Amino acid sequence: MTSAASPLTIVNVRHWLIYIPFEHPIVWGSGKRLGSTRLVVEVTTAGGVKGYGETISLLDFVPAVFEKVVAPLLIGRSVSDVERFHRHVLGAGYYHHQRAAVMAMAAAEMAMWDALGRHAGLPLHALWGGAYRTDIELSAYLFVADPQGCADMAARFLDQGYTTFKLKIGHDLASDLSLVEAVRRTIGDDPPLRADVNGAWTPGTARRQLDRLKAYDLAYIEQPLVLDDLIGHAELRKVQTVPVALDESAYTLNDVGNIVRMGAADVILLDPHEQGGLWQCLKAAAIAEAAGLPVTLHSGGELGLSQAAYLHLAAAIPNMSIAIDTEYYYHTVDIIKDPHEIKAGRLPVPTGPGLGVTPDIDRLDSLRTTKVIGAYLDADRPGWFAEKPKY
Repeated sequence: MTSAASPLTIVNVRHWLIYIPFEHPIVWGSGKRLGSTRLVVEVTTAGGVKGYGETISLLDFVPAVFEKVVAPLLIGRSVSDVERFHRHVLGAGYYHHQRAAVMAMAAAEMAMWDALGRHAGLPLHALWGGAYRTDIELSAYLFVADPQGCADMAARFLDQGYTTFKLKIGHDLASDLSLVEAVRRTIGDDPPLRADVNGAWTPGTARRQLDRLKAYDLAYIEQPLVLDDLIGHAELRKVQTVPVALDESAYTLNDVGNIVRMGAADVILLDPHEQGGLWQCLKAAAIAEAAGLPVTLHSGGELGLSQAAYLHLAAAIPNMSIAIDTEYYYHTVDIIKDPHEIKAGRLPVPTGPGLGVTPDIDRLDSLRTTKVIGAYLDADRPGWFAEKPKY
């Protein structure tokens, strides 16, 4: 902790739980989502600098952990104290339950970095070693369970200039093949095509389906097995040629370390909201880099603040050498004054101080909600719930 006299000391914290609907529902093997519920945090320093952060809020524990544990631990702390802050939250009992704390921590930690960058007059990537790249490729993310609808959406993204595509499979045995075939036929042979199973396969199904999908030249298969089956993923890598990417398995820094030690992945998807902050994400990327593995970013409905943070991460991490995921284009509105403008499937890295974007406080106030909305279950299918593995 630093003295209260320091201009970097946090003296006030406030937050918003907000909801923004998607232009249309997104569907995947774990459910249907109608929009994004996000937690947005503002910290104010003794020097008068305000910093902002945002996190994914899929389940009710996220705002609860923020209000009861995270927010009190921010007051009186320097915005430069991100490592001790992270460990302090874990030390409040969450070393037993890291996955219950990481999302609540992430918004606060992002706000700390934003305030520090604003105080220093530097963009975040400049605080992390500089911009290794200044132009970031985004993947076209397809959330449609119908093959023709999925192909139509892929065609629209292709017309807009996107060059990497990702689709959700894992609904059932037959649609795995029909969805991949429809998209590959639409985009042609050259663009990288990723498929995300969200842990729906058993090991036997994984081997069989990947053999049947050989003709479509997948760039990688994401999370084919349940998240805690690192041995199964390591074995799957040895018996077939499609690269294996892990996402749900890679929440925390310890998770990433175990993935590398087990040889369980060819690609790791990182997410600062699921790692507990931007600094933890940078450290996880370094672990993967040391093992020669590329990384990319998982998307969970980022709005303007988190999308800016993603761009800084992608700029600063050398082995983030492939397109990052995004759902940014599915939202009806944003929470920053000058929304990001995607051109030909790419975004420039912000150059202003901190995150380099400015929140719209009036809009944040207008979007407030009191509950997490539409996270996993599908209201159109009463009694339905996702099974992991499913088949």
